[in-house]
Amino acid sequence: MIAGLAILFSFLAVGEGVSRLAGIPIPGSVLGMILLAAALKLGVVKPGSVQAAADALLDNLSLLFVPAGVGLMLYFDLLAESWLAVLAAWLPSTFLVLTAVGVLQQRFERRREARG
Repeated sequence: MIAGLAILFSFLAVGEGVSRLAGIPIPGSVLGMILLAAALKLGVVKPGSVQAAADALLDNLSLLFVPAGVGLMLYFDLLAESWLAVLAAWLPSTFLVLTAVGVLQQRFERRREARG
């Protein structure tokens, strides 16, 4: 499990480094996930080597949202002042993401069915 965590955090660190050094506006954590997905797809990293660490992180995922929720409480006054703008941005973006994920999932399923 320690080795799996080391692999996961290594990809996170590389993603953060690339994001900062290249100055691209993509979060390092997202770049790290993309790199990890590519490494898994190419066979550079075996899924079994990160499975236990990934399962442990997913089992405790709700605890990882506590700091974000507490941080959000620090800006409660600002959110109370501009709740309409937050809602106007949140609602359409949520539906756009759900629609995009649904459309992509359907395309992937059709492609998988066509293959066999």
